[in-house]
Amino acid sequence: MSEKISLITWMANIHIRFVTWRRGNKVGTDRFGNTYYRSPSAIAGVKERRWVIYAGEPDASKVPPEWHSWLHHTTKEPLPEGNSAFHKPWQKEHLPNLSGSLQAYRPPGHQYAGGQRVRATGDYEPWTPG
Repeated sequence: MSEKISLITWMANIHIRFVTWRRGNKVGTDRFGNTYYRSPSAIAGVKERRWVIYAGEPDASKVPPEWHSWLHHTTKEPLPEGNSAFHKPWQKEHLPNLSGSLQAYRPPGHQYAGGQRVRATGDYEPWTPG
């Protein structure tokens, strides 16, 4: 893994990787490095188990739509990645959710962005009781 992960994620991955080693069949890998698995045994009338091991910190928004449909039993097999029928030229690449991180957006005047905002322009009139 190239991305650093937290201790909690690392500890959880030990168990997940053990279960995957014993009971998982690898289906494929996406462009973000996430690896997808399914359970080998299927019981009649019960959906097979499908799961993903994330590359780096777990972030569900890192799952591309092609794999999302497979994980949620919308399709029997994963759709081919980069299929032009699904990818539109105006779509942007994935960006992780930065809320709560140091890279999160801080508007001008936010305490963590200096606490000073630009003075109001002439279009502002304070309310005064009548």
